[in-house]
Amino acid sequence: MYKTHILLGKFSQEELDRIIQKSSKIKDVASRIDFLSRNFLDLDYVESTLIGDINIPEVFMINLKGVDCFTFIDYIEAMRLSGSFPEFKVNLRKVRYKSGIVAFENRKHFFTDWREFNSDFIDDITEEIGAEKTIRVQKTLNQKKDRTHFLPGIQTVKREIKYIPSESIDDSVLSKLGTGDYVGIYSKVNGLDVSHVGIIVKNGDNIYLRHASSQKEHRKVVDQDFKKYIVGKPGIIVLRTKAPNTQG
Repeated sequence: MYKTHILLGKFSQEELDRIIQKSSKIKDVASRIDFLSRNFLDLDYVESTLIGDINIPEVFMINLKGVDCFTFIDYIEAMRLSGSFPEFKVNLRKVRYKSGIVAFENRKHFFTDWREFNSDFIDDITEEIGAEKTIRVQKTLNQKKDRTHFLPGIQTVKREIKYIPSESIDDSVLSKLGTGDYVGIYSKVNGLDVSHVGIIVKNGDNIYLRHASSQKEHRKVVDQDFKKYIVGKPGIIVLRTKAPNTQG
């Protein structure tokens, strides 16, 4: 049996329960994700908040004192599926772990693991967004160029990755992105699918990336101009929640 460790930081369990209950009444999924993630703005960026590796037993962590880019979207997606704090705990296991089984080897370590193992509630819409601009590449995730592993104890997996190069992200592509889309910044590094993740938020003509930023000038959850942010990056992978959503 796994251990559970809950650190709520600035939140109380009652407050989180109210936020999740309120969000569950927002039927538009994009608006729900916007509402939930807005409550995380200015939360500190903290890396390595999860406990578990090949030698250390996995702990089921809920750490809202601080988030990294991936735990941020973990929490938002689990809340998006929930109508209460107890439901959130159940759904976080489903979002973070294959078959909801808490173990290091079952943790979804890669962004495209969501496409593979969260297909009940997540779609990869990269090709739908990018159309003929989309590039397909074959990668062996978790295998470095020297054939060692990024994550000892985790098997390598061959996977086709679809991404839209940054130089191809024009008005046509931007118009198809929607609030609540989960975006991964494609990585050209052997063994990785993305280097960073965040959430698209549209406000009129403005498009933002809401993300837990590790940049020195931020070190917190922020909204950044998406078009400026993506300049010089290799490209994007886009995942979208499936609708209609009947949870809550």
